[in-house]
Amino acid sequence: MTTDSDREVYLDHHATTPVDEQVLQAMEPYFTEHYGNPASKANHSFGHAASNRIEQAREQVAKGIGARAGGEAVAKSIIFTSGATESDNLAIRGLAKHAQKNDLGSHIITSRIEHEAVLEPCKYLEEKGFDVTYLPVDKYGQVDPATVRDAIQDDTFLVSIMAANNEIGTINPIKEIGSVVRDYEDIWFHTDAVQAVGAVDIDVNEMGIDLMSISGHKIYGPKGIGALYVDLKIKNKIEPLQLGGGHESGKRSGTPNVPGIVGLAEALELATENREKRVEHVQGLRDQLWNRLSNELDNVVLNGHPEDRLPNNLNVSFPNVNVKELVRMSLTDHGVMAALGSACASGEDTSHVLEQITDDQERIQGAVRFGLGKDLTEEDIEYAADAVIEEVQLTESIFG
Repeated sequence: MTTDSDREVYLDHHATTPVDEQVLQAMEPYFTEHYGNPASKANHSFGHAASNRIEQAREQVAKGIGARAGGEAVAKSIIFTSGATESDNLAIRGLAKHAQKNDLGSHIITSRIEHEAVLEPCKYLEEKGFDVTYLPVDKYGQVDPATVRDAIQDDTFLVSIMAANNEIGTINPIKEIGSVVRDYEDIWFHTDAVQAVGAVDIDVNEMGIDLMSISGHKIYGPKGIGALYVDLKIKNKIEPLQLGGGHESGKRSGTPNVPGIVGLAEALELATENREKRVEHVQGLRDQLWNRLSNELDNVVLNGHPEDRLPNNLNVSFPNVNVKELVRMSLTDHGVMAALGSACASGEDTSHVLEQITDDQERIQGAVRFGLGKDLTEEDIEYAADAVIEEVQLTESIFG
């Protein structure tokens, strides 16, 4: 193929996404015009305007994830944070502090393929005397709801299972897991839905979710902003991790990031309204890329569930190919940007996710993640496929 030196094809949308133009437009006034501190709402109109916009955003987010009561969005169930990592920590460690203080249990259930933002808080709590069960997954990376039920103990107070995996794209049966947890009055269910929001239909009420983490920059919103949904019946059970002025109902102190909050709410609203259209588009691009790779390369393996997967995710392995060189040098020379795995753990030698679904070291070491985006075209995918196929075949011809 002839490399187009001016062409860039970004296939790393699981790591981050560009800010949508409509989101940017919604945010701009809160940088330069309505820049008041919402804590000053009682003192002047600037503070009042900022405070009102935050509450509007809170309602937008609640509506977008199905947090409602009596048909109305429950805005008070939304706590704004600096991102999904903070949301995960607030959910897990915040509940753990309450459970420990009130002798409500010391056992947590999670899975072995969670994001580090869940795994690391769990490891931290183990050092503090908590007991954590790490559930295995099947060959596709799915958690079996039956294993959740089997793992429940008398002192279990929290189950945290991700909605969709950030590396291999496998979607978990969250509604079924939520149904299991609902059989136990004193156990709460948290899900990290960072990759799922906007890609699959999320309804916290119908899915039995008590707490859910989301992020702005994974849905064409800004970086540095996230939210934690907390069912109002347990909101008083969340202990704050940072103390100060008592913002966010006393659960997360710190001057609110008004532009970021506006951007997150706008991005989520757009993602929800346009979900079917976006899903159809990116799924078509994903299938186009997979068809090219699987038809033209002799040795390529699909990682993750073939059907229950994120519409924009394609994680494949090229055994016997130096994928670090492929991704970081060869594809980059073509202007094609992909990933070796989670952007938050790209320094790891191997993927902890892939290690749970296969023992094949060549498959583990040869994995590449392609994350498709809403603004890509079929021509972009053809160009990217040409580049991948050319470079993989070149490597195989030299070392195969």
